Amino acid sequence: MSNDHPIETAEYEGPVGGWGSMRGMAAIARIAKARPSAMETLKNQNKPAGYMCSSCAWAKPPNPHPAEFCENGAKATLWDLTTARCTPEVFAKHSVAELATWSDHDLEMLGRLTEPMRYDAATDRYVAVSWAEAFADIGARLKASTPKKTCFYVSGKAALEPSFLFGLYARAYGHHNLPDSSNMCHETTSVGLKQKVGSPVGTCTFDDFEHVDAIFYAGQNPGTNSPRILHPLQKAVERGCRIIAFNPLREKGLLEFASPQNPWQMTLGAPTEIADCYYQVKPGGDIAALTGVAKHVLALEEAEGGILDRAFLAEHTHGMEEWMDWVRATSWDDLERVSGITRRQMEAAGEVYARAGAVMGIYGMGLTQHVHGSDAIGALVNLLLLRGNIGRKGAGCTPIRGHSNVQGQRTVGITEKPELVPVDKLRELFGVETPEDEGWTTVTFLEALLKGEVEAYIGFGGNLVRAVPDQDRVTEVWGKMPLTVHVATKLNRTHLLPGKVSYILPCLVRAEEDIQDSGPQQVSIEDSFSHIYGSIGKRSPASEDLLSETAIVVGLAKATLAPDPRLPWDAWLADYSRIRADIEKTWPDMFADYEARMNQPGGFYRGNPANQRIWKTESGKAEFTVPECLDATGLEDAPGLYRLVTLRSNDQFNTTVYGMSDRLRGIEGERTIVMMSPEDIAAEGLQAGQRIALKTDADDGIDRQVGGLKIVAYDLPRGCVVGYFPELNPLSPLSRYDLASHTPAAKGIPVRLVP
Repeated sequence: MSNDHPIETAEYEGPVGGWGSMRGMAAIARIAKARPSAMETLKNQNKPAGYMCSSCAWAKPPNPHPAEFCENGAKATLWDLTTARCTPEVFAKHSVAELATWSDHDLEMLGRLTEPMRYDAATDRYVAVSWAEAFADIGARLKASTPKKTCFYVSGKAALEPSFLFGLYARAYGHHNLPDSSNMCHETTSVGLKQKVGSPVGTCTFDDFEHVDAIFYAGQNPGTNSPRILHPLQKAVERGCRIIAFNPLREKGLLEFASPQNPWQMTLGAPTEIADCYYQVKPGGDIAALTGVAKHVLALEEAEGGILDRAFLAEHTHGMEEWMDWVRATSWDDLERVSGITRRQMEAAGEVYARAGAVMGIYGMGLTQHVHGSDAIGALVNLLLLRGNIGRKGAGCTPIRGHSNVQGQRTVGITEKPELVPVDKLRELFGVETPEDEGWTTVTFLEALLKGEVEAYIGFGGNLVRAVPDQDRVTEVWGKMPLTVHVATKLNRTHLLPGKVSYILPCLVRAEEDIQDSGPQQVSIEDSFSHIYGSIGKRSPASEDLLSETAIVVGLAKATLAPDPRLPWDAWLADYSRIRADIEKTWPDMFADYEARMNQPGGFYRGNPANQRIWKTESGKAEFTVPECLDATGLEDAPGLYRLVTLRSNDQFNTTVYGMSDRLRGIEGERTIVMMSPEDIAAEGLQAGQRIALKTDADDGIDRQVGGLKIVAYDLPRGCVVGYFPELNPLSPLSRYDLASHTPAAKGIPVRLVP
């Protein structure tokens, strides 16, 4: 089949924000059927003494807008506060086998879970049980299990207080198997950035956006994934900041933005153009692109002098000469071939970098979710170090994180690495003897699961089976676990793969009122800038039978562990301020005056050594690093081989699918699609709208294929195809992950087309 006429590409003509965003929120409000009181929650969202959004981890500014929420934040809140209810009657009417045939969206539409449920294999249905029965049975089964063969998984939404207790519970029980959603997304930052500058998190603070002169923005789509960042980007651009974007897709969020807070832009005014230059790198091409930028900066230094910050480099960096030798030896031909952009484009970006005062590097998972993702972070750090752009006002590294508290969970001990928790403090304060060996990451947990070595899974939120690589293989073995327990707000597909014994334990959402013995409680979360905020829920719970996340941790711990006065579970549950007091005792430098400061405007900053140019690295300095290879995917180009990028749509938050609109990409009504460049469609003899399959190119003997995918013509680099997460997760091999962090390589999956 050949194409003799131009292929029309999908495209959205409007800006991000504006009336399109308002219509998107209105559509979800109609679907969710949230009560009018949800509007009061939105009014106080991300404001001092208010509710902190359960969507992304963007900052909560000290001087908030009247409406301090974005389209996706509003969708998440309205979705949580839906009036739909998934009651025991729903399960009585529908078997688990039937529900497993429903779409992710239709399962979500059942609404909020209302009572604890236990799977009954005889009827293939979940049936209601009391909380006392559930805790007693789960505790008894955990006592009979091998601690180091159990997994305690945490979604990034859980607040600091229950996360801290969950980590204590796991270690008192006898393991470090505490994987969380960071393992699936930004663990490459936690490992890779720490190796380079000694900090596992971003080095900037929110007010740096008021001082930045240029931003190098790689592998992140703010229009869909973190729209509130567009306000500070817009202000920065309007005062002269230049933004250089690197991404395979030309995403609307970095092209133009119309602020819903600005009446002029919402009526007669034009949107703000965001990116000064937009370079469509190949998937995995960022190492080469950023190295090309640095190569030109070094050439400018040789020609002009005065470009590099020599004093900073001498005092604060290590490994520069070896790296410079490698850069000089790397040819422009190789940089162009691997990056997918031209030498002229890299040199133009180098000119911007060399002439800018303060430069910030912002990045997302498009930079990091590769086999050599840690090297890609290193390439960005190398560039920033050349002019001292880490540890000063307006400059530094800013990874954009997804889940609202995924960074905070790591801060308070949700980690598989014993060296990342203060084991001496845990022993002194709580009598907890932590195991010496490392626990499971998400990848190593799944490897153990595939071998039949997991005895129990306790999941605090999330829809893990849908989120993981090798989805089909994991689905086949998930139900073989002796015990699966899911703490959740809504039904999802993972719940429909019950273990031999399986429970669903429904919890409050963050926006709901949490009443304990001492009265109304609040929780706290940490944003991407290491600021801690209090969050107070005020909505009536969806059911009187719901418990808070903290109450569920306490119930499980008391049922599993022997009583110990050094672990005062009942006192912690009665008054969450006692949990915060013990977090402060455990990490006194970061959480000083925790209770007094968490509700102040802008929260409080827990600090970051790299921000102060204190480098917690092996050398005691910031590290220049030579990458293992130029291509972060680790792939070689070959005839018929494509690099698959998986991503989210505009009507989606991770595995939660709100609707079928990907408005900002001009794609509506369907998620079983594959985006291809018009040139590749023509070269393959295919047509837009045709159905094809994708097959993973791997030599491990495992057949990975997803069919029925509708071709959508899209502006992409040649040799690149794009589709939605989680539908295309079966194509991602569990064995392909960042070599340093084990983060799945979801942005560069080798596939071939099957017409």
